[in-house]
Order: sequence, then C-alpha cells, then structure tokens
Amino acid sequence: MTVGKAHPSSTHIYKLLVGIGSQDLKRVTQEKDLGVLVDSNLNFESHILSKVKTCNRITGLIKRNFDNIDFQCFLLLYKSMIRSHLEYAKTVWSPFRAKLIEEVEKVQKRATKILPGLRQLSYTRRLQKLQLPTLVYRRARGDMTEVLKIVHGYYDPECVPYLQPSSYCNYTRGHNKKLFKLQSHLDLRKNVFTVRGVSKWIDAC
Repeated sequence: MTVGKAHPSSTHIYKLLVGIGSQDLKRVTQEKDLGVLVDSNLNFESHILSKVKTCNRITGLIKRNFDNIDFQCFLLLYKSMIRSHLEYAKTVWSPFRAKLIEEVEKVQKRATKILPGLRQLSYTRRLQKLQLPTLVYRRARGDMTEVLKIVHGYYDPECVPYLQPSSYCNYTRGHNKKLFKLQSHLDLRKNVFTVRGVSKWIDAC
C-alpha cells in the first residue's frame, strides 16, 4: 500500500524476496493492522464507516431483544457492546471531517433513543439524563489522557519522540511540561495525533 496519491504514470513494482527468487507484491488501497483499517489516504473513512455499521447492527439487536430496558441495563449494554467499538484505537483513527464526525455521533444518538422515556427528548437532554458525554468530547479527553501519559513517561519515549518536551522545548517561563508543536499545512497532517494532541495540550495549559 502506498500512502498518499500515487502518480498516474507510476509503474514501480515492489518485490518480496522468497528464497533465491522473488515475487511481486500486490498493490492495495487499504490494509488492516491491529484491528484498524488503514487506507492510502489516511482518512480512515473505511474503518469508521465499518465501525458505525457494526454499532448500528448491535443497537438494532439490543432494541429487538430488550422491550423494557431500564437506564442501568442500557448503560451496561451500550458501554460494553457499542461504545467500545467506537473507542478502540480512537487515537489513531479519530475523524476530522465533519461528515465522519457526525456519522460516529449518530451511533450514540440512535442508541439513546432505545429507552422509551427518552425518545421524545432532544439529544442533549438524553445525554443529561443518562449522564453521558458526547463522543467528540470523549475522543478529545482520550487524546489529553494519552499526551499526559507520554509526558510523564508512562510510555516508551522512543515511540513518540516528537512529544518529549526536554528535547524540543527551550523553557523560559511557565512549567516544564510544555510541548513543541510541529508545523503543518495540510488538514490531514494537522489532525495526526502528534499534532492534534499537542494543540489540545497547549490550549489546556
């Protein structure tokens, strides 16, 4: 798989050495790695839509099999069977396009309508009743949690060299946990975790 748009005239073929010979590698546009479907454009649209489809199917299953579901039972089923799909490796695939952000949020909007007493309420009121945050907020908080762990050394610093303050920042004022924000011009680059997470960290500090 080639990341980014390949030149139309590009005919380069990658080969895999097998014994004393070699074989051509098939060019693909997406590949699954550790449960995340990575595409050549790095917008993770295929992965997101796949997870949304899975969650909507589970929502329908719960709706058909639980006629008189109460708040406690719903929250247990929702958090374990639906939201867990939307939060696995979310730091990697977190959407930045408005369309995909809305598609993910619609999962929670549909699920919270399962409860009979909440169907007529607005989405905001349903979340207040269930004491649930929006999925957008949970992704932002998840980013901040990951940055916090990285800054305090809970992860191997070799994995995230651009988020190590001591190597990239020259402190003149403030605290010693400031991070250097990499310059980026493309929207795709701006929303990579190492840039997106630092932006949120700087805003919070």
